[in-house]
Amino acid sequence: MSVIRVGAVQYLNARPLVHGLDDQKDLFSIEFDVPAKCAALLHERSIDLGLIPTIEYLRKPNYYLVPDIGVVSHGAVESVALFTSRPVQAIRSIAVDTSSRTAATLLRILCAEWFDIEPNFHTMAPDLDSMLKRCDAALLIGDTALFTEHETVIDLDKIDLGEEWTAMTGLPFVWAVWSGREGAVSNKHLTALENARDSGMRSLDEIAGLFGPEDEDQAELAREYLQKNVQFELTDDCRSGITRYFELALEMGIFQHSGSLQFYEK
Repeated sequence: MSVIRVGAVQYLNARPLVHGLDDQKDLFSIEFDVPAKCAALLHERSIDLGLIPTIEYLRKPNYYLVPDIGVVSHGAVESVALFTSRPVQAIRSIAVDTSSRTAATLLRILCAEWFDIEPNFHTMAPDLDSMLKRCDAALLIGDTALFTEHETVIDLDKIDLGEEWTAMTGLPFVWAVWSGREGAVSNKHLTALENARDSGMRSLDEIAGLFGPEDEDQAELAREYLQKNVQFELTDDCRSGITRYFELALEMGIFQHSGSLQFYEK
């Protein structure tokens, strides 16, 4: 059985999906990075399978998805949020975290379809102070968004993009998926990925302890986050959520072609 090259997201919310895969060196060679980098590695064929931002599935034709696995929220996600001191309707400029394109696309959809605003977007490194010096609001994702102490900043609100998406559509949002080219993975790889997810879901407290912050209050937040805010199974509702997201991205001209969902079969 051949070893496949895997790019995995380094954020806390992805750790349950790779639980124990490091020990299966006969099947996987894993490297960790931010979501956008994992996608870039997959697009340039430097890896065979990537845990990529969902929108990246549309960037190349004929990608396939690993069935039944993803990073999902139904309602508030806590780790993808817009930070602002202004009411949403008064926002005229937004600094966008460079780390993920899925969240940036979702933000553009929500601004047009839900918030009814037309802000200017500026891509910046994920530093909240610098972002808010330049813009009215800042989009942060991942652990940075989850552990940002926005309550200590005067009049700074945290607008949860997962919560806003579900309020608008009634659907879950899928933040990341395993994706690769046709034939890139075998049945044995698919089974190992499913087993890793299941093992990770049974070990959420352990994972929070290993990869979460040392600060006691933040560590408790990490445990609650993995238990309550994110899920790891790609249900039929999740597939509907992906499809709706892609439809809106196409309608807005963010992408020029649709992408029907194709899944690896065991």
